[in-house]
Amino acid sequence: MTPLLELKDIAAGYDAQPVLQHVNLCISEGDFLAIIGPNGGGKTTLLKVILGLLKPSAGEIIRHVPLHNLFGYLPQNSAFDRRFPISVEEVVLSGLLSEKGILSSYTRADRRKARELLEKYGMGKYAARPIGELSGGQMQRVFLCRAIISSPRILILDEPTTYVDSHFEQEFYAVLRDLNRTMAIVMVSHNLGTICAYVKTIACVNRGLHYHNSNLITPEQLQLYNCPIELITHGQVPHRVLGLHNHPQNT
Repeated sequence: MTPLLELKDIAAGYDAQPVLQHVNLCISEGDFLAIIGPNGGGKTTLLKVILGLLKPSAGEIIRHVPLHNLFGYLPQNSAFDRRFPISVEEVVLSGLLSEKGILSSYTRADRRKARELLEKYGMGKYAARPIGELSGGQMQRVFLCRAIISSPRILILDEPTTYVDSHFEQEFYAVLRDLNRTMAIVMVSHNLGTICAYVKTIACVNRGLHYHNSNLITPEQLQLYNCPIELITHGQVPHRVLGLHNHPQNT
């Protein structure tokens, strides 16, 4: 696969306080990478480094394609003033600002693409509504449309189902699988029991980064990677996911 971006021996932190050290990672076309790890382990810091929002204190970032339209980003919580008078369609169109500039106007083609995305993800009838009237799950659908309207090469998702309603969550990973046909996806998630069925590879981040070239991971591997999270799936009763084991035969 063609590499899009590489991190080589990256160190990063805040106010001389190290958070990440000796991080190596390559994101290539077609990747669907899950980033897991404990709170405070450096997952968000890693995303900031990838997106260019935080300059590493050491190491090298290599971009193999132009930065233009390289990233689409869906944050965990898009905080804004709900009273701000902007429509759902305008929020989606704002995903083109880095491409068009603040003073440029949107074309008919831009607006058509925004409406097509809203229709595709069940938000077409809300296009003219003020964004502040939507629920948290509805907003995440709109923000997903904003993240992909520029057709980015890499889609970055930070805990994307945190505010998504349960109905859309069932569809969300299928949506990502479809998007993965045209863009690489990097997703931070705690829901390892669910995402293993969809992602292709896993990276555990806990100060360092351990890359696992598979979507199958065991508790023993997590321990080896120094990644203190549990394999949990969500049903009516949350439970730990265990590997296959032999049952003793009746005697």
